[in-house]
Amino acid sequence: MTLELVHSGKVRELYEVDADHLLMVASDRISAFDVIMEEAIPEKGRVLTAMTIHWLEALADLAPNHLVTADPAGLPPGAETLGGEAGLAGIAGRALLVRKAEMLPIECIVRGYLAGSGWKEYQASGTLHGTWLPEGLRQADRLPEPMFTPSTKALEGHDENISFDQAAHLIGAPAASAARDLCVEAYRRAATAAEAQGIIVADTKFELGFIDGELALCDEVLTPDSSRFWPAERWEPGTNPPSFDKQPLRDWLEAQDWDKKPPPPALPADIVRATSERYVAGYERISGRSLAGWYGARP
Repeated sequence: MTLELVHSGKVRELYEVDADHLLMVASDRISAFDVIMEEAIPEKGRVLTAMTIHWLEALADLAPNHLVTADPAGLPPGAETLGGEAGLAGIAGRALLVRKAEMLPIECIVRGYLAGSGWKEYQASGTLHGTWLPEGLRQADRLPEPMFTPSTKALEGHDENISFDQAAHLIGAPAASAARDLCVEAYRRAATAAEAQGIIVADTKFELGFIDGELALCDEVLTPDSSRFWPAERWEPGTNPPSFDKQPLRDWLEAQDWDKKPPPPALPADIVRATSERYVAGYERISGRSLAGWYGARP
């Protein structure tokens, strides 16, 4: 049996299983500035998958989700062909069997701190996604309350930040309100849990969809690729704290004579290693688990 590839993204491939299910496989690919690097980051796909499962378990009582199983033994016939010569072992720990969902055409972002594009907007206009904020805030300052700050899903180029009213116009006011309430509460819970492990969740992006008429958490959930995780001991308002993500890669690329267009420069081995270590450390610190205990661990 051969599974049909229905979508290949920067990091994941989606395969058709049947009318109700998809197989989602996270790769070790990494992108920066919307360009995919030639070199893979060891363990990245396993980290993204294991982290998603960690949070889906923690948030299971808050909302339904798309997960059927992450156990390689429960994957559908044909999955073994995706692992090459290694068979199922080649995708173990990176593959999820999920239910199909009617996905919302917006990115559901929640910000608890002023960082990234939000900080840039605030510097320019004093607003965050069009909402006025108090004067005098600094980079990395905690916001008075977590804010739901949606964006469009661009098929090409960059997503566009939009206001809540614009989101309501796109998907309808009831769906927009339900998405906001679910995402803000999920963020609050995750932020509280992460703080207990010495990690600040500065912001995160959720993907939501309707399954059997209910709004469900889908795709990756609170991973280093979809979130900004800061070590609490390094957080200092007025600075840009280090993140448990692709920061070593971004920092190195910023120092190169590169126009941020393909092809990217070749990554040195130490940058690949440092980036991999950052992903693994983020998962283990937040979850309290060892990545060695997750499916697909190398002997």
